[in-house]
Amino acid sequence: MCRNIKTLFNFEPPATEGEVEAASLQFVRKLSGFQAPSKVNEEAFHLAVLEVTAAAQKLLNSLVTHAEPRDREVELERARIRNAKRFGTAQSEE
Repeated sequence: MCRNIKTLFNFEPPATEGEVEAASLQFVRKLSGFQAPSKVNEEAFHLAVLEVTAAAQKLLNSLVTHAEPRDREVELERARIRNAKRFGTAQSEE
């Protein structure tokens, strides 16, 4: 489940609000153990996602680095290579 949480700091272009929210949703799902909460837990679940998203965005906005920003395409290719090694399959071109 948490494999979908990706590093979001120091990329060019910066992480979008949607990426931060998606990572926050995955985090709350992992903590709660719910893929989708029951009706009785729905409000607390969605509030947690909003609060984690705000905290994550605040963190990303406050971090400082002197390293060059990472390129999304390079990182994507590295991930494809790792997956091919891990799963032993060739990745198709997209």
